[in-house]
Amino acid sequence: MKQIILMLIILPLVTYAQTCDKIMKNIVSKYEYETHFVNLDTIEIAYIKEGKGEKTLLFVHGLSSNAGAWSKNIKTLKENFTCVALDLPGYGKSSKPENASYTPSYFAKTITAFIDELKLKNVILIGHSMGGQAAIKLAINSPEKIDKLILVAPAGIETFSEAHGIIMKTMFTPEFVASTNNEQIKNNYALNFYKQPNEVDKMIEDRIAIKEAIDFEAHCIAISKSIAGMLNDPVVDDLAKIPHKTLVLYGKNDRLIPNRYFHPDLDVAKVGEKAKELIMNSQLNFVEESGHFLQFEQSEKVNFLIKEFIEKD
Repeated sequence: MKQIILMLIILPLVTYAQTCDKIMKNIVSKYEYETHFVNLDTIEIAYIKEGKGEKTLLFVHGLSSNAGAWSKNIKTLKENFTCVALDLPGYGKSSKPENASYTPSYFAKTITAFIDELKLKNVILIGHSMGGQAAIKLAINSPEKIDKLILVAPAGIETFSEAHGIIMKTMFTPEFVASTNNEQIKNNYALNFYKQPNEVDKMIEDRIAIKEAIDFEAHCIAISKSIAGMLNDPVVDDLAKIPHKTLVLYGKNDRLIPNRYFHPDLDVAKVGEKAKELIMNSQLNFVEESGHFLQFEQSEKVNFLIKEFIEKD
C-alpha cells in the first residue's frame, strides 16, 4: 500500500494529453490551434504560434505534457501578444530522440536554438513545472535571449536527498511509465487539480489513446529520462544568478509540489517563499482554489497576473 501511495504522489507532475502525427488505429488528437514545424539540427520541433503582438510569450510545458497545455492562456493573451508554445523533444508532435539526455539544460539549449531559428524578439519565457526548471536554466545560461521570466509551479525549487533521488530514478523506468493503467491515469490527473474541470475528461481519453501510438515507447523513455534529468541537473543553487524580473506563480492548493511522501512537513507556501528569497528580482503570487495545473484550472486569474506583470515596468 505504501508503494502505491508513493507512486501516486511522484508520478509525472502533469499527465496532459500527448498527441502524435502517426499513430495506430487512426487515433488522432489535434491541438486547438494550427501546428507548425521547424527543424533544429537533427530534430523536428512542433509549435503553435498565434497573435501578432510586439512582445512574444514563449510557453514551455511540463513533464508528460505538450503545447496544448497553454490553450486557455493563448486564447486570451494572443489579443495582446505573440503567443508561441512548443512541444519539447520527446513530447507531443516533436521528435523523440532516444539518445537525448532530457535534462533541463538539454531542453534549455533546444529552446535557445528554437528562439534563434524563429528569430523571436522581446521574449517573455513562461515555463510550467519541468518547463519552469528548463526556463531557469535558459535564463541563467543565455540571459540575453529573454526579457522577463515567468515560472508557473516550477520544479527545481524543492530539492531531494540523494537517497530519495535514487528511489525515484529506480522506480520510473520506461517500462513502469508504459504500464500505467487507465485507473492510474485518471488518478494522476485528479492530483493536478483543486477541483477537476470537466474538460479534463477529454485529456484523459487522449492520454489513454496514446498508448497505441507508434512512438509511445520513445515517449516513455523521454519521461523516464526527464525525471532523472530534473534530479541530476539541479537549479536551486544558481537561482540568484537570474538577472531578469521574474514572476513566480503557485496554486494555493498544489498537491504535487511539495512532494507529500518525501516532505510531509513542507507546504507550497514555503516552496514559493524559497523561490522569492533566492531569485533576487522576483514577485510571488499564489492562485486561490488551484492545484498544480493552475494555468488551466484558473486560466483567467493566471492570464491576468501574466498580463499585469508584463505590462509593469
